[in-house]
Amino acid sequence: MKNPSSIAVVTPLMILCVPLFCSAAETAPARPWPPEQARQWYDKQPWIVGCNYIPSTAVNWTEMWQKETFDEPTIDRELGFAAGLGMNTVRVFFQFLVWEFDRDGFADRFERFLKIADKHGIAVVPVFFDDCEIGVYGGEPFLGKQPDPLPGQMFSSWVPSPGHRRSEIHAQFPLFQEYVQSTIRRHAHDKRVLMWDLFNEVGGHNRQEKSYPLLEAAFVWAQEVNPDQPITACLMAWHDPKFKKLVDLMTKQSDVVTFHSYAAEKPFREHLSQMQAFGRPVICTEWLARGYGSKVETHLPLMKEQKVGAINWGLVNGRSQTHFAWGKKLPEPKVWHHDLLKKDGTPYSEGEVNLFRRLTSKK
Repeated sequence: MKNPSSIAVVTPLMILCVPLFCSAAETAPARPWPPEQARQWYDKQPWIVGCNYIPSTAVNWTEMWQKETFDEPTIDRELGFAAGLGMNTVRVFFQFLVWEFDRDGFADRFERFLKIADKHGIAVVPVFFDDCEIGVYGGEPFLGKQPDPLPGQMFSSWVPSPGHRRSEIHAQFPLFQEYVQSTIRRHAHDKRVLMWDLFNEVGGHNRQEKSYPLLEAAFVWAQEVNPDQPITACLMAWHDPKFKKLVDLMTKQSDVVTFHSYAAEKPFREHLSQMQAFGRPVICTEWLARGYGSKVETHLPLMKEQKVGAINWGLVNGRSQTHFAWGKKLPEPKVWHHDLLKKDGTPYSEGEVNLFRRLTSKK
């Protein structure tokens, strides 16, 4: 769209009135869940603890999910590592483009991923859309061979989903709707899916107004399917007035509150209090940045004590190179930014993995 200001006039009702994708339901589903219903769901779960997961052999989400590079043996081995730490949850990102050009294949590979995770006692949190742009190749994904990681740079080949330009084109919304609804509908009663995370770090890179219509529509699409699992979108930069419109939408429409914070212990405690004030279950879906003071030894016990879900970034160091900090390059860091394990499963820190095992009662 050449005129981004036109985006704001599109409403969920207008989007849902595309005849091909309209629901036959005459009454709206009971969504978002009332706070009490959300708390009842949360009370039935074990303490949610896990990681954001990408295989060590994948440079981005396209490489993770496309047929040619879907690495089932590595996924099986590494989710075994996660289970060995006592983790019961992994958060994984989809890439819309893979679904668009290979829908049946994508659905099959996601099913295979769920089977592997379930074998290891791990539930899955899928993420549909993503505004984050760490990589150096621009804001648009592409299929085929992905660029190898640049030496010393975190996620140099990261690309958003569905891509910044496409996410602003309202003529694409019926296709996005089919992507969201067909996937949720297939697994709406699937206990292997813990919850549905609609949008990662929406509004990042000054996209607050540009991404609002897609987030607003995504909530409507997911709520229309009315799955057994909670629906959410993660809060970030909630103190920034530029994000107020997005924050208001997410806090009103999410069944459970999810948020990201890489802050040190004292501000992190404040962030937890702010999230708990919404009166819903709270899950931190991104944390652990050692150089910024976000550490296993301080944050993991705190989240268990306060019954807050803890999903750190990430698991095994690999082609994502997330042991490098944001904006940092070679030489190899003495202190890893993210990640817990090396490729062979040996820990970056014995103390960290022992604490995971102790707090999760994993012997």
